[in-house]
Amino acid sequence: MRSLNVLFCGLLTGLTLSLPVATARAATASDELSVSTRLQALSRAHAAVVGLQVQAIEGAPSVETLGAQRSGTGVVIGPDGLTLTIGYLILEAEQLQITTADGKTLPARSVAYDPATGFGLVRPLLATPQLPAVPLGAVNSLQSGEALLTFTGASGEEAAEVAPTVLMSQRPFSGAWEYHLDAALFTSPPIARHWGAALFNQRGELLGIGSLRVPNAADPSRRLPGNLFVPVDLLRPVLAEMLNTGSSAQSQRPWLGLSSSEAAGRVQIIKVTEAGPADLAGLQAGDLVLGVDGQRVNSLESFYKTLWAHQALDQPIELTVMQGAELRQIKLLPSTRLRSLRRPEGI
Repeated sequence: MRSLNVLFCGLLTGLTLSLPVATARAATASDELSVSTRLQALSRAHAAVVGLQVQAIEGAPSVETLGAQRSGTGVVIGPDGLTLTIGYLILEAEQLQITTADGKTLPARSVAYDPATGFGLVRPLLATPQLPAVPLGAVNSLQSGEALLTFTGASGEEAAEVAPTVLMSQRPFSGAWEYHLDAALFTSPPIARHWGAALFNQRGELLGIGSLRVPNAADPSRRLPGNLFVPVDLLRPVLAEMLNTGSSAQSQRPWLGLSSSEAAGRVQIIKVTEAGPADLAGLQAGDLVLGVDGQRVNSLESFYKTLWAHQALDQPIELTVMQGAELRQIKLLPSTRLRSLRRPEGI
């Protein structure tokens, strides 16, 4: 414990010194938490961060992009070792293992995967009340330039790590894989082991779960390498539902099986999932998506939100598509992301 306290004292001192003078003074004056209270909170956070090792189902579609063997981080947030992580880490998992901060390995199972938020939940197969849970922090009070901490769990030969970082921006993010966040957290400098990494404030409260390494953490027009974290504010409204049903109602939305990019006000398909709705309808890489159900789309965000506004999964969606020099109206019956996933036998 003493060595951890020395580490955290050094990090807290470094974080304070790295802030602008006025900000540091304001933080010191307004923060009622003593150093010892912060050290206790960060030690609890450290104990709650675990490593995750995943073996995916042989031949599962996600293996092509994510690999069959995966490793990352999770954070214990609830009783019996309930652990929050990034959902794609546990996608189509056949075997799961948790490595605790004190080096114990525990077999685990997937509890939920929520495509809408991107979160995943894992729980040890055996109840482990000794694993401490951390509180969720308030993301809406964060300000750009705020000094934070990232935690990664032990995984294989990789040791657990703690590193300082800075919140650079909060802004919308649209992923190529039919995914959108209205307000993601962007930090810098980047960490390499971002899969499920934990973002904490200096009170030991969990703020976000690591998803990506990005080239532009400050703003889209300026190069500054960093990471994207999914804010825990998105978890609170859907946590109970995820525990009860394995996902949230908002994840039961149209999915086409596309990867797309956005440039100069155009949405271009870059990949089509084999045997997905788009593939079956004849869409191809290189096609331009100009409209959904008669509404023009000019960005990934507008494409996704117009698509998801189509409530009836049993009714076809009409896309306006430019294929080469030909303008086409293509109808296709959507599915959901969850229906496309493979599950271990017996589940």
